[in-house]
Amino acid sequence: MNIVRLPEAREWMIWAGIVIVASIVFMAVFAPFIAPYDPTEMTNDILKPPSLKHIMGTDNLGRDIFSRVVYGSRVVLEVVFSATLFSMAIGVPLGLISGYFGGKLDRVLSMVMDSIYAFPSLILAIAIAAMLGPSVFNAIIAIAVVYVPTYYRMTRGQTLSLKSALFVEAAKTIGAGDFRIIRKHILPNVLPTILVVFTLCVADAILTEAGLSFLGFIVSAPTPDWGFDLSAGRPYLPAGYWWLITFPGLMVMLLALGFALIGEGLSERYLRREI
Repeated sequence: MNIVRLPEAREWMIWAGIVIVASIVFMAVFAPFIAPYDPTEMTNDILKPPSLKHIMGTDNLGRDIFSRVVYGSRVVLEVVFSATLFSMAIGVPLGLISGYFGGKLDRVLSMVMDSIYAFPSLILAIAIAAMLGPSVFNAIIAIAVVYVPTYYRMTRGQTLSLKSALFVEAAKTIGAGDFRIIRKHILPNVLPTILVVFTLCVADAILTEAGLSFLGFIVSAPTPDWGFDLSAGRPYLPAGYWWLITFPGLMVMLLALGFALIGEGLSERYLRREI
């Protein structure tokens, strides 16, 4: 399998996504230096619209929304990255083993993964989070389970096509063991696919995390989180307090857009052809 660079690849998508994601990661890392106020501090400035003092306004308890948005990025990134990496650590090895060895193990794993994949991701994550209870760790587990089948299916499909390639047959003829072939010859050729799947899974996991947090399955008051603040601000929208949900919602959309741009750009940049 060769990786051929497409001349029409949209490089701007990759770089635009990197800039968006890097900016939010920078904001999360340096939150104490960026946020002008304590995100949990209540003041008398209740439900104030955006101004020079509070550039994103304040909520119903007088807390600065910009400070909550800045600190809330930490929870979102922690949950999303941990869950996606955890699902990758499970799905990729299972996909490699299943696709390479085949047989009954392949049929059983494929049946299990297809069963999980049949459920809508958000509904499955909600069900698991409700069963485990509200916490950051349980949310990571719930989201990770949702995306294991995605890594498994993509890795298994690539492995099935690679295991009959000439370089794999050559490795077998010189006495290379199965797991050495998987590690040294198949996995490196699957990595571009895994990278694309990772970025797209992160983009989707951001929305899933926001949904779980909106329903109260991740954090509790007064911890700042974008989805939780969306839920807290929703009752005030009919009264015209639009800024309570606008800015947390924009951050969810922006971070998901950043990873989606990276994923789409990478998928267009590399074309995988079997030889």
